[in-house]
Amino acid sequence: MPNETKKYDLVIIGGGPAGLIAASSARVLHKTVALVNCHLDLGGAGVNTGTVPSKTLRETALALSGLKSRNLYGVDLSLRREVNISDFLGHEQSVRAGFNTALLKRLEMQKADVFFGTASFVDPHTISVLPIPGGDSSIAGEPIILRGENILIATGSSPVRPDLFPFGKGEVYDSDTILKLDRIPKTMAAIGSGVIGSEYGCTFAALGAKVHIVDGRDKLLPFLDHEVSLALATAMERTGITFHWNEKVEKCEVLPSGEVMLSFASGTSLTVDAVLVAAGRQSNTEMLNLPAAGVATGKRGIIAVDDQFRTNVPHIYAAGDVIGFPALASTSMEQARRAVDHALGGGESKISPLLPNGIYTIPEVSMIGETEESLKTQGIDYVVGRTRYDANARGRIIGDQDGFLKLLFRRDNLKLVGVHVMGELATEIVHIGLMAMLTGSSAQIFAEACFNVPTLGMLYKTASIEAIHEVSGHA
Repeated sequence: MPNETKKYDLVIIGGGPAGLIAASSARVLHKTVALVNCHLDLGGAGVNTGTVPSKTLRETALALSGLKSRNLYGVDLSLRREVNISDFLGHEQSVRAGFNTALLKRLEMQKADVFFGTASFVDPHTISVLPIPGGDSSIAGEPIILRGENILIATGSSPVRPDLFPFGKGEVYDSDTILKLDRIPKTMAAIGSGVIGSEYGCTFAALGAKVHIVDGRDKLLPFLDHEVSLALATAMERTGITFHWNEKVEKCEVLPSGEVMLSFASGTSLTVDAVLVAAGRQSNTEMLNLPAAGVATGKRGIIAVDDQFRTNVPHIYAAGDVIGFPALASTSMEQARRAVDHALGGGESKISPLLPNGIYTIPEVSMIGETEESLKTQGIDYVVGRTRYDANARGRIIGDQDGFLKLLFRRDNLKLVGVHVMGELATEIVHIGLMAMLTGSSAQIFAEACFNVPTLGMLYKTASIEAIHEVSGHA
């Protein structure tokens, strides 16, 4: 006997950052909600394989390596020689488990129905859910049928696995399986100098691994302001990371010794203990049977949406990594919130174009708004306000010698149009600039503000005064 169809105002496919926020938003509007998750652990890549785990590992690496102590005279907190894999992964596993428990309890309190299983469309309004072992389905093996007046697809993305690399054989990993390594490698290669390759490269370098980053391009994170990109590359090289630019891997072979040999198109080769392949991501849409719903997809399974996050089928929405760039946990949540508001509340709103980007390399980098390159392309006359961490009292105290804040202002009215930070707490500091930009503020607001001392927030005042002086001719 098939299960009775369960009807909801909103059915959400995917229990990651977008899906969870969507469920909360719908319940605030007093709508009935079903959330389907294909794993027993909620939180998606954001909690289980991506954002939270990688950043937790980074903090653990900083603590265990002693890099947090930097150049404090007479202080050496380095445990690098003694660290083992249980030290490295223990905190990450604890944080992840705590998040999973908290997320499930929150949904239970909000009275959203959660189904653990694999979802696929039967028709544009109907979802079939095949329960997975360990879930709470009352009829194991029998599909659960859900009907949604509105449906949100928030299934996230997965690492691309090029056939060239023998995943599952030896020490060859992607950004999901890297969390399953059983030792800290002495040498490591990251294929791809994007955010994932750069972040994990820095983490393992902090633990003493000799890291090689291989990329077919010639610039680190090219979406960054050029000055920041160069400064970050220099800082990473000082930690022992070697960049192999304009190189393409033609062969990857696991040797009898257990090492992995990479052969490049240039004719050179590199042998390391472990390889992380960071070759991009693809949307998780393959199992959804989207043709049954009439939902169109593009390259790598990406679902196209309009400004309200509707697909080509008006009552079916999509949010998060599944719709492609920028594929950040922060933007995914905002996309889902607005999709639900439109679907269930009838309102129309747009996400602010001012989306901060945080990169958890060592050192941290964060940015929002224009770069010098984009301003030049648009023909906008601008002025730069810049100051270094080591010229700031708090920056001196924490010993950050690489950090700096770079502010970009329009020259005609000194309106803030771009914020770029490299250094300790960069991903936090950028939000001061974000709020100024959202309110259309100029350099004057920072010049007149009183900041606590010693704080990194004072960087804004110093950089803004520099820009004001340049414009006024008193530099």
